[in-house]
Amino acid sequence: MDGIHDLGGRQGFGKVEVDEPEEAFHHAWEGRVFGLVRGMSRPADWNIDWFRHCRELIDPTDYLTRPYYDQWLQAYAAMMVVSEIATVEELASGHADTKPSGLRPPISAADVKKRKSVSQNFEGEAEGPPAFAVGDSVRVKDLSVVGHTRLPAYARNRQGVIEKYHGAHTFADANAFGEKRAVPIYTVSFGAAELWPEAIGRRERIFLNMWEGYLDHA
Repeated sequence: MDGIHDLGGRQGFGKVEVDEPEEAFHHAWEGRVFGLVRGMSRPADWNIDWFRHCRELIDPTDYLTRPYYDQWLQAYAAMMVVSEIATVEELASGHADTKPSGLRPPISAADVKKRKSVSQNFEGEAEGPPAFAVGDSVRVKDLSVVGHTRLPAYARNRQGVIEKYHGAHTFADANAFGEKRAVPIYTVSFGAAELWPEAIGRRERIFLNMWEGYLDHA
């Protein structure tokens, strides 16, 4: 969404550290949050894109300053309240006063690792034939989005070329609000200077996977 979150990142927050030691969690509580999230039972209308949308609604100061798994905790707490699985008072006290109906029991700790390894298939049937073919010149729409989106801001209104067609897959922007539909996805290539004018004269190309709804013919 056009808030503090952007898929391409934000300028002005220093260098991205890529040489940190590779470790699953920096603190024990982070592993506990991960286990709770993986083990809990979810309502049928929850999905990864709804979670991302809720996380993107976190106050900008919190989003930028609090740890990653703290954001998870905030997002899941909000989702539980919205879905009436728990109340704010229950979350604050750490004690449930009611038992939500229609949910399966949470999985065991031993099964959390198994759940992590299960992959999901987001392929589907599109409503019509693909609008673009390999080699087509396209321009990314200059969209102003109020909900969740997987379109990075730096690619908006930029021109590229279709490199590959991947079939139709669940459209994340719509899936975040419970609308299940498959939309064609393409790999689009961009010259570095097309995305960042300061890269003029550079030969690199950037490849982005983009849903058809993000694109127009150039």
